[in-house]
Amino acid sequence: MAHVNKIKGVIAILTGGGDVPGLNPAIRAITIRANREGYKVIGLRRGWAGITELIRDKKVDNSRNYIKLTNDIVNKSGRTGGTFLHSSRTKPSHMPKDKVPEHLQDTYNKEFNDLTPEIIKNLEWLGVDFLIPIGGDDTLSYGVRMYKEGVKVVAIPKTMDNDVPGTDYCIGFSTCVTRTISMTNNLRTSAGSHERILVMEVFGRYAGFTAMLPTMAGAANRCVIPEYNFDIEHLTELLVQDRNNNPSKYSVVLASEGTLFKGEEMIYQDAEKDMFGHAKLGGVGDMISAGIKSHTAKFNNGNTINIINQKLGYLVRGGDPDAVDSIVPMAFGNLALDLILGGFHGRLVVLKNGRYDDVPLEVVTSTKKIVNIEKYYNIERLRPHYHRFEMKPMFLMAADS
Repeated sequence: MAHVNKIKGVIAILTGGGDVPGLNPAIRAITIRANREGYKVIGLRRGWAGITELIRDKKVDNSRNYIKLTNDIVNKSGRTGGTFLHSSRTKPSHMPKDKVPEHLQDTYNKEFNDLTPEIIKNLEWLGVDFLIPIGGDDTLSYGVRMYKEGVKVVAIPKTMDNDVPGTDYCIGFSTCVTRTISMTNNLRTSAGSHERILVMEVFGRYAGFTAMLPTMAGAANRCVIPEYNFDIEHLTELLVQDRNNNPSKYSVVLASEGTLFKGEEMIYQDAEKDMFGHAKLGGVGDMISAGIKSHTAKFNNGNTINIINQKLGYLVRGGDPDAVDSIVPMAFGNLALDLILGGFHGRLVVLKNGRYDDVPLEVVTSTKKIVNIEKYYNIERLRPHYHRFEMKPMFLMAADS
């Protein structure tokens, strides 16, 4: 490696929102390439929280808020899951009074506070020239705000739900699908042994990609997704038919966590919301399981069928990344560096139609990425369509769908 006497600039990286496998490989790719090109790299801890809580005083220990990234540091974690920079769902532009850092409470004492001016000053104090946020639409929506305030932002999409607009693929999605298929295949042995219907709740607040792809791969007979409000009696009839047509006498349905019954609202674990206004989802699998069981006798000669009900949750987002989520983050990280070296910013690196590219960052807040029901979901059969695969991207459902 060539010795660099003068630092070309400072690049800051942060990871926000839920953890996914592939974040550490992305951090590693950015850091190693940037260091080689003569840049200093710092990691902002806990998403937007670290840069929010930073105290602009060289005498203060800010190690909880940021860290200088070296090749040795990132190489140790680059093959592992999660994010060693940690994460949070902090939204500096909508900070509740009780969450405002202590040293700012005299200045910001409203019920909700916009700490963006402090974020900008903190980035300037650190000497940050470019900011690379890695996250979903919530984390990146504040990245858009930073860009509009004059910060040079190059963003990287990640989320299990694969629902960041503008890109066909988000870091974490492949591992999520891989684990969902594997765990469903493991549980089907119990479902078959006891002749039951298996209900599995998977991620997907507003988009059903994490239920659609495993179903297309044969892991489930049916799937219900947020984009279509399903009828529980119709789902039960289909699953009873699937079970009775199966020599092993079981059937499987995947349910996105944001799935809605006809005429019902989303199911929440509790009323508490994060700073982006999202309450924690959870429990739709329980309700679907109870609903299916209560209707099975009607379609099974008067005999009730028992249910196996499993919420996958963090089991699909923990652990090491699969091959795709090791390769794509490496490419995304290098794409971000290519843009920075070219003097470009206000961009989101993407995978589009099987090719790496970048698009305007504002796409994150200008549109929504959800499953196109007409193209990809059969509302009568409650499962994906299987036709016209020519020229589709690897994961079949494109960002502009």
